[in-house]
Formats: sequence, structure tokens, C-alpha cells
Amino acid sequence: MSGRVLLPGNPGARGAGEGVTLGVMGGGQLGRMFVHAAQTMGYFTAVLDPDPVSPAGLVSHHHVQTDYLDAQGLAQLAQCCDAVTTEFENVPAPALATLAASVVTSPAAAAVRIAQDRIAEKAHLACSGVPVAPYAVIETPEQLAAVADSLLPGILKTARLGYDGKGQVRVRTRAELAGAWESLQRVACVLEQMLPLAAECSVIVARGHDGTCVNFPPQLNLHRNGILAVTEVYEGNMPLAQVESAVDATKKIADELNYVGVLCVEFFVLTEGSPERAELGALVVNEMAPRPHNSGHYTLDACDASQFDLQVRTLAGLPLAQPRLHSAAVMLNLLGDLWVNGATPCWDQVQALPGVHLHLYGKLQAKSGRKMGHLTVTAATAPQARATALQAAALLGIEPF
Repeated sequence: MSGRVLLPGNPGARGAGEGVTLGVMGGGQLGRMFVHAAQTMGYFTAVLDPDPVSPAGLVSHHHVQTDYLDAQGLAQLAQCCDAVTTEFENVPAPALATLAASVVTSPAAAAVRIAQDRIAEKAHLACSGVPVAPYAVIETPEQLAAVADSLLPGILKTARLGYDGKGQVRVRTRAELAGAWESLQRVACVLEQMLPLAAECSVIVARGHDGTCVNFPPQLNLHRNGILAVTEVYEGNMPLAQVESAVDATKKIADELNYVGVLCVEFFVLTEGSPERAELGALVVNEMAPRPHNSGHYTLDACDASQFDLQVRTLAGLPLAQPRLHSAAVMLNLLGDLWVNGATPCWDQVQALPGVHLHLYGKLQAKSGRKMGHLTVTAATAPQARATALQAAALLGIEPF
């Protein structure tokens, strides 16, 4: 089944009257952009998400409005789809395993299960031979007491369900560590040593059923309060040795997982003279995401194929061509804070700037810290893209990078 090519326009699982249908677990903005990409390529789409007004569900041909573990809902999705993917890593892995029994499903439940648990993720990365920050697993009071002093100061992270800075606490002392673990209800955690960082970057790859793996160029990322704020991508944004190291490590992780789909790996770039990795600009893996990634949204406007195009291709078994970056790009995340007190952002002034591409996700309620959209600025050169992005940030009241 995994080797089958699903061509748009051909009869799908339902026979006459409708072509091939691609499904996605999750109805957020990543699912919405996958749906748009699939529909552009001629596929029908289906979304499973419990939210009646989910961004992806509102634009899809079919919306199965159930919980992710609802047996009837999963059966309905499998019945109407020829293949199913996921838009976020916290879709229960057992749900993907259930779907895989009757319909092509990628990424596989086993890969998603690893990415859902930092403890399993760290172990897998170690087996893959890629560098990670020094860490300790904390699941018991005994493991808490045994934490090495060298890991402090550090960041205590819950093993499961943490994202966008949630489930993470910075600790400097053993007393703060103990208090932080109590505040997290003594759930399974990983304590990572806080490393001296020069930058953060990420690499997105797409790997097909036949093992073919293509990649986008590494993205430089800036986070605020644990949420991605800015991504910059342009030729020469990182030294060639760093680029090769990051891409090779990401492809190795994908190969070790026997991964099918779009995978993002986030890296820390260490400062010169870091005792853990003494060479200049050394990389350590932060985490991986078994799906398209916020830092790859610029690919919609700056590349000849987006990360969502490649997600469709991997799911449908279509050939993968190496994507090309044709423009320098800066991506600004647009959070719900822009709409505080009912304000309306000045989109007319922003879109008067050259090379600006506005993407709003169709979310009906703005909340502080909630991702409502993104703005990508493309230009012939990195200085031009950055200058325009700074103008847009000033108009919107976004803190410059």
C-alpha cells in the first residue's frame, strides 16, 4: 500500500463521483495550509478535528467533527480518504495506528510517538549519533536528587505536551529545580543544561516512501517567550559547514526513523568556546517536529515549492524534487496581541510595502500569544527583505528583531 501513487483526478476510495481524497488529523493553520496545497494540486480533502470552526475544517471538502480517538470518527475518516497525515505532533499516536490499519498514513505512529515524548526523543537522537544538550531524565524523587550539578542552570521541560514555551521552567539552583518539578505536578520531565547560544536555526526535510529526501535551506529563528517571532532565510545566512552539518543531521534523523512526510529539526548554534562543543558555531539538536513547521511558512512565498506542497507529495507518493529558494525572506509571526481591545491592524499600510505577503489563518477569536497569521517579506537581497520587515513591524507595533 505504501508504494501506491495517488494521482489527482483519478477515482478514489469512494469510486465514481469524487477523485482521490487526502485527509489530515488536526484542523489548525498547518492543516489549513495543507488543505489549500492539496486542493491546488487537484485533490479532495478531509479534516478530523473536534472544533466546528477549525481553520482547516472551514475550507475542506469534508470535516469529521470528532475527538481524535473517537472510533466512529476515525472509521469515517478512513472510509472517505485514500491517505491521511497529521498537522501537529500531539495527535494521539494510537489514532494514527488505527488509521494505518486501513489507509495509507504518514508519518507513521511510531515516529510521532517518539516526537511526542522528550525522553524517547532524546534517546532516539542519541542512537542516531547527533549531538544534543547534556540532560537528565526526572521521573522520580531519586532521579531528581541524582541530577548532576553541571546541568544547572538548566531548563526543566515536561516530557509530553509542551509547546511554544509551555511546560518549560528555567532553573538556576537545586532548590529552584525541586520547586519547578513540584509546580509541574511531578510529571515526567527532562532537565537540559542551559547552553551559551549564538543563534537558533531549523531545517525542514521531506522524505518519501522510497527513501528520497529533499530539504529546504536552514532557517535562522528568533523566539520570544518561547514562541517563534521571526524567521530569516537567505543564501549565506549560515556558514557552509554549518548548513551541511544541520542538513546532514536532519536527514540522518529522518532515515533512522524510516520517516515518510515532512520533518522539522530545530538546532541550537553554540557560541565560540562553549565547553560542551568547543568549535565555533557547533550545533546541537533541540527537538524535532513530525510535520510542517512554523519556521517553514516562508516557503509559501520564497520557494518554488512550499513545505505543504511537499507534504502532499510525500503523502500521495509523488516524486520529490529539491525545492529552490528564489527570494530572500523574513517571516514575522502575527499573534493575537495585535487585536488587543478590539484593535484592527493597519493591513492596508502594511500591504503597501513591496514584497509583503499576508497570511491570516481564519481563527475567529484572538488571544494573547495565539498564532493568528504570519507576514512574509520577500526581496532580491537579505538587506532589502530585512528593511521592509522592519517597516512592517513598526507599522504593526511588533518588537523589531
